[in-house]
Amino acid sequence: MEDILSKYNTSIKGLSEGEALKRQKEYGLNKLDEKKQTPLIILFLSQFIDILIALLLIAAIASIAIGDYIDAGVIILAVLLNTILGFIQEYRSRKAVDSLESLMVKKAVVKRENEIIEVEAEKLTIGDIVVLEEGNKCPADLALIECKNLNCDESNLTGESEAVLKQVNDNVFMDSNIISGHGLGVVENIGMKTEIGKIAKIVQEEDEETPLEVRVGRLGKILSAIAIVVCIIIFILELLQGVGIVETFMTAVSLAVAAIPEGLPAVLTLTLALGMSEMASSNAIVKRLLSVETLGSCTIICSDKTGTLTENRMSVVDSYLTNEDKTLLISKLCNNATIKNDKTIGNQTDGAILKFAKDYDASLERLDEIPLDSNRKMMTTIHRLDDENNIVLSKGAPEIILDKCKYIDDNGSIEIIEAESKEKILKKINEMSEKSLRVIGFAYKINDEHSPEENLIFTGLLGLIDPPKENAKQAVTDCINAGIAVKMITGDHEKTARAIAKHLGILTTGQVITGAELERLTDEEYLAIADDIQVYARVKPAQKMRIVETLKNLGNIVAMTGDGVNDAPALKKASIGVAMGDGTDVAKESADMILQDNDFSTIVKAIKEGRKIYDNIKRFVKFQVSTNVGAILTIIGTTLLNLPLPFNPAQLLWLNIVMDGPPAQTLGMEGAEKDTMTRPPETGDILTKNTLLQIFLLGLVMAIGTVIVFSWQIYSGETTKKAMSVAFTLFVVYQLFNAYNGKSNSDQSSRYLYAGIILSFILQLFILYVPQLQILFRTTAIGIVEWIVIIIVASSILFAQKIMNKVIE
Repeated sequence: MEDILSKYNTSIKGLSEGEALKRQKEYGLNKLDEKKQTPLIILFLSQFIDILIALLLIAAIASIAIGDYIDAGVIILAVLLNTILGFIQEYRSRKAVDSLESLMVKKAVVKRENEIIEVEAEKLTIGDIVVLEEGNKCPADLALIECKNLNCDESNLTGESEAVLKQVNDNVFMDSNIISGHGLGVVENIGMKTEIGKIAKIVQEEDEETPLEVRVGRLGKILSAIAIVVCIIIFILELLQGVGIVETFMTAVSLAVAAIPEGLPAVLTLTLALGMSEMASSNAIVKRLLSVETLGSCTIICSDKTGTLTENRMSVVDSYLTNEDKTLLISKLCNNATIKNDKTIGNQTDGAILKFAKDYDASLERLDEIPLDSNRKMMTTIHRLDDENNIVLSKGAPEIILDKCKYIDDNGSIEIIEAESKEKILKKINEMSEKSLRVIGFAYKINDEHSPEENLIFTGLLGLIDPPKENAKQAVTDCINAGIAVKMITGDHEKTARAIAKHLGILTTGQVITGAELERLTDEEYLAIADDIQVYARVKPAQKMRIVETLKNLGNIVAMTGDGVNDAPALKKASIGVAMGDGTDVAKESADMILQDNDFSTIVKAIKEGRKIYDNIKRFVKFQVSTNVGAILTIIGTTLLNLPLPFNPAQLLWLNIVMDGPPAQTLGMEGAEKDTMTRPPETGDILTKNTLLQIFLLGLVMAIGTVIVFSWQIYSGETTKKAMSVAFTLFVVYQLFNAYNGKSNSDQSSRYLYAGIILSFILQLFILYVPQLQILFRTTAIGIVEWIVIIIVASSILFAQKIMNKVIE
């Protein structure tokens, strides 16, 4: 005690008020610092800092410059939809810090000038003497200088559900609940320097870009580069051909509109939102829109064991009893759990043991208790047996109990434990452990107040298990088939963790490592073996962040589960943080996804949904970009042939937004491919080299067909309006056939896609035959011959795709 008091320059009487004020000025207040919040208007405007959004705004400004206000209005609407959704997501992410602040204790009881007083907790300072009583919350990080039976519940911070018995010199952390006993502690750390403060600092860091954000960013750069280069080339070509500057500018604007997929942000947002809704129906609440797709790219899942892979419901499944009656007596009375309405209140292990003895009738007055702690690993209670005798009842770690036993009770016959009997018991302990059971030993003795835990009488062993969930093994198998590594992280013993992991198929050829072993490894040593480690046992929640960062440094996309306050940094750092539905608010706010049912198989369902969404994103991106490439090549072709432009800006926008809308959106609603969960995760770009080649060839087919039919119309003596109407309609029908090319190889029907194609075709008929729309889009009616030519030519895109598929195979 004197060393601690000296270290913080204080005394058992506490600080004086003057000294406390002086230290408050030096160390600051005991509260969490909030990172300066970005003003909401700046947060909203920052959503416009994006390549695709910038290109859309340029297209809108260009449309306004040539008086095309309808085109500009539609583009701006798409931009606003995308930015508003992004703003809402970022605004919601601020809640994690608010949840941490709610943990801050408002009042604290301290000793100052040898008087016990209540002060505002934020006015605590280094060296203050804090009084801890049952029912209180710890207001800062303390070093204990006095304590009596002080049990602390640190579950919010550490994730460990069992209360911890504290000793002098131990630390008690901010937000710990005092379950029983009392004590005095010296304030070691306040505010941001507490363990919770360190967590708050990490939680406030900016979110890293999701894989989809990175890929869409790259896609935007590719498209912008294409748009700029093509516009410059056409602008120069037309000027060299003597075309007027105004007309040349109009052509360049048309190309800009053609090159940019205006509907992409809206379709992307809507597809992700539909995925969120689908996952919610499977008990997976996704909080961040772009995280939906991240799941589909996941390469590693780091899963907690208890409650996620297992039932979180301990039960006795095996026993080795030398005296059943005495073991039942110990189970019933050396126990602090209670059962009400078949629900266990208290420690899970105690609850399972109490259920095992629920039919045993025993009631003896408890005189004293020596609580379980991490060093002794046993619990002892002393009861009045009769007027002359007391009985000592003990239970705990089997090896510890066995070492404390001198005798064995063989159904009422008390004998000294011989080496042979001891060997038999140890063998049974090992057999139970190998079956992934948690083994508890039982012993007793009559009378002995001076050394109650020595020379005990052994009565038996109970084997308990938190059974794996029925669907967990299949879910792990599904992950392995999908190329996703599953790593189990638990606070349990190595033997138990090893057995459960083997049963579930997680532990195959890899390593098991304990938290203590992990702590001894340097970063370089850990990096070298991280991929081979399949099970982490006896891990502290604080070590999860190191695990996440190392696996990410190896190029993995990591999903991490957690439920405690101390899990928040790891959840924040993971590619996708997964919080449990019954976890702390801080964990939930720091995570990207919440499992309402705490079930590992739900993560696997969410991964399947994420992969389906990513496939569908690739589907509609390929569809939209091939349309844009086809439009660009068509305009280049007609310019080089010295023909009029085949589309006006309004028609181009119709092609890009309205005609792309229903087909592209319904491509985003396609069912999962049959091989969704039997292929490795995709970590490459949305548009691979192979896809880009296909896009160019499909665009080329559309351009060649459109230019030929447009030239036929012009040279046949048709009006430019009629020729443009035919070319425009041909290009629309090309798109409808191309949308069919994109449908998935799924067991699920493509009824939405077919409905979208039919709707788009009907809308095109309105444009051609409704007088008011003819004026708006500068179209005219076309005859049956033109329709036959359009259908025959446009269907060539189906054959082109089949040929490409054969060549690729």
